[in-house]
Amino acid sequence: MKDGELITSHSVQQHETLRKRDPERTRAEILAVSTEVFAAQGYSGARVDEIADRTRTTKRMIYYYFGSKEQLYLAVLKKAYSGIREAERAIQVCSLEPTEAIRQLAELTYDHHVRNSDFIRLVMIENIHRGVFIRQIESMREIVEPAVGMLDEILTRGQNEGVFRHDVDAFDVHLLISAYCVFQVANQYTFGYLFGRDLHAAPLSGHLRSMLGDVVVSWLLAPEGTARPVT
Repeated sequence: MKDGELITSHSVQQHETLRKRDPERTRAEILAVSTEVFAAQGYSGARVDEIADRTRTTKRMIYYYFGSKEQLYLAVLKKAYSGIREAERAIQVCSLEPTEAIRQLAELTYDHHVRNSDFIRLVMIENIHRGVFIRQIESMREIVEPAVGMLDEILTRGQNEGVFRHDVDAFDVHLLISAYCVFQVANQYTFGYLFGRDLHAAPLSGHLRSMLGDVVVSWLLAPEGTARPVT
């Protein structure tokens, strides 16, 4: 081995030692880069070597923290799904009227999806694999529960106040909002080309954002004369 190779090997070892002393920062950096790589190339196409190069570390270091490529991918999936839940917690549901709370939740979800296109690509990839990986994450349904609980709270208040219809539940609302938001990212290039518009450019992006809030609120409002009185 040449002197230059010895120096490089020694530098890498020193770098790995420093990273092991700051595990949280290292894990976060690896997860961030891995998210981009998996989202762009899918599980099969992604290479751990590329992730190692982009994080200026080694495959050995990545496996030290995550165990394997599959475990790294599972960690990326879990982190991606946790992101929207963290954003939702910023909404002070109890201090808002039901219609305003549901509107803010819908528009926040829209913002998160548009700003985190890698999340949508990961969801698409996971569906291509028929959900085989997400089923291995035991805590995944627990991650979703707060979102359902928040929607339940808003809907229940709105229904008790005679504002919202009674024939919908949190699953219905979550499905409607998610379907609309996912489309904005997943189909932005084909839909944008066919109709000659950039879905994420102003003022259209603002219009589409507001439209989601209008659609969800209008759909939930109880028809006049059918609202149940509060008992």
